[in-house]
Amino acid sequence: MKTQAALLVQTGQPLVLAEIETPALKPGQVLVEIAYSGACGTQVMEWRGDKGEDKWVPHCLGHEGTGTVIEAGSAVTKVKVGDKVVLSWIKGSGIEAGGAVYDWDGKKVNAGGVTTFQRHAVVSENRLTLLPPDLPMDVAVLLGCAAPTGMGAVYNVLKVQPGDAVAVFGTGGIGLNALMAAALAGAMPVIGIDPNPTRRALAQIYGATHVIDASGDVLAEIKKIVPQGVDLAVESSGIPGVMDQAINSTRQQGGRAVVIGNAKHGAALTLNPGVFNQGKSLLGTWGGDSVPDRDYGRYGRLLSSGRFPVRDLLSKPYSLAQADQALQDLAAGKVGRPLIDMSLR
Repeated sequence: MKTQAALLVQTGQPLVLAEIETPALKPGQVLVEIAYSGACGTQVMEWRGDKGEDKWVPHCLGHEGTGTVIEAGSAVTKVKVGDKVVLSWIKGSGIEAGGAVYDWDGKKVNAGGVTTFQRHAVVSENRLTLLPPDLPMDVAVLLGCAAPTGMGAVYNVLKVQPGDAVAVFGTGGIGLNALMAAALAGAMPVIGIDPNPTRRALAQIYGATHVIDASGDVLAEIKKIVPQGVDLAVESSGIPGVMDQAINSTRQQGGRAVVIGNAKHGAALTLNPGVFNQGKSLLGTWGGDSVPDRDYGRYGRLLSSGRFPVRDLLSKPYSLAQADQALQDLAAGKVGRPLIDMSLR
C-alpha cells in the first residue's frame, strides 16, 4: 500500500511530502495507522544537520506517536489488529525487527525501528506499548519520548525525594516533563531555567516554583533561592556550557546532575575536575532509564491525573504537510511540543 510521509531528503532543506510504498512486513514488524506524531529536538537536529553527516537520506522522521495496529507480522505477540498503541524510540519487550525500507518512485527511503512523520508506519514490535487506559491519543504522544525521558530522569536516575531542591535547565518538552515529575514527587523548590520567556511561562504552569532567565547569572540567581545549591539538577538544553552550569548548581557532598540534552556533533564539554572532589556527581541517561512495559502506565496515570493541563503543553495541531513548519516553530521556541494530527488535510 502507499502512504504519505514528510521525508528528510537533504539536511538544511525543507521536508518533502511524498507518497511512499510500504514494504511487506517481516517477522516482528507491525503496520500502524498513525493518529498523532510529536516532534522532538532530535528531529530539529537531523533536519538542520546538527548531528553531522547524514548517511541515510532520504529517510523518514519522528520517534514518538500514537496510532492503531492494522496489520501484524508473523511472530508478533505483544499487539494485535485494532489495538491502540504508543510508538516510542525507547525499546521495550518484543522483537527487534530492524528498520523498514520504503519505496519512493524507485528510490529507497530508510527508516529505523520506528518513524512517525507519516500516515502509516512499519514499526518493530518492541517500539510499541498498548495505550494506557483513559489517556487520550493526542496527550499519549508525550509517552513516546518527552515523558519517559524527562520523568524518567527525575524518578529513575535522580530518584527525587519530597523536599529535594531541583533545578531544570531548559524547559522545552522534555524539561517541562521533568518539572512536572519533580513537582508531583514533592520537590521544593523546583526551578526552571530558560532564555525563552514563552518557555519560562510554561515552566510556571507545569510545576516550577521559580523561573530564571538563562541569559543572566544563573548560578547567582539559584544561590539566592537555595544558598547551598540544589540537591538535583536536570540538563535538557544540549548545550555544553549549560551542562557545566548544571553540575555547578548542585550542593557539595551529594549534589547530582543528569544530562539528557543532545549536543551538536563535534561539541565538547570542559569541566573543572574539582566538582568531583566536592562530592558532586554528573550522570548520563538513555531515555530517562525508562522501561516502557514498566513505566509507561505509570507516566500515563500521572499525565491523566489532572494536576497539570498537559494537553496545553502540546501545540495547536499541525497537518502532516506542515511538519516542516512544526520543526521551525520548535527550533524557534514558539511551542512546547509540536503535535502533528494526521486527520488534518
